[in-house]
Amino acid sequence: MKLSRSFSKLRCGRGNDKSSSNDNSVSFKRCNATIGGEVRWELRPGGMLVQKREIGDESVEEGVLVVRVATGSQWHDISIQATSTFGELKMILSMVTNLEPKEQRLLFKGKEREDDEYLHMVGVRDKDKVLMLQDPATKERKLAANAMIAPCRTIVV
Repeated sequence: MKLSRSFSKLRCGRGNDKSSSNDNSVSFKRCNATIGGEVRWELRPGGMLVQKREIGDESVEEGVLVVRVATGSQWHDISIQATSTFGELKMILSMVTNLEPKEQRLLFKGKEREDDEYLHMVGVRDKDKVLMLQDPATKERKLAANAMIAPCRTIVV
């Protein structure tokens, strides 16, 4: 399979510019494109082959996201692979918040996410926010267990 770059994509909307007599000339300074450079390709998770994105002179670091997780009044910035699952994110959060993964509920875009869902497939991008809540059922069990442990004392006056 042969891939090539089309010059029509590099014209940057050049219309009838009278500065040059050659109709096929392209002003590369104006559209920040380079010719003669190596074109890098990447395969997206959906199977689409696209040109690798570049920001400035450095290419985008593929695969690593910084996810901002809100846990009530605290924020945690977590670096994680884009192909990770929400269950793996819960494992990392368990080290930070001292809550077991089964006690955590992660919400992204208003929906609770399952442990086997992948971050990149759901649409999590760099610097996106995820809300972590403690599971209400486990919270009630902990409170009930603490109430049983602490003896009730009745004071008669």
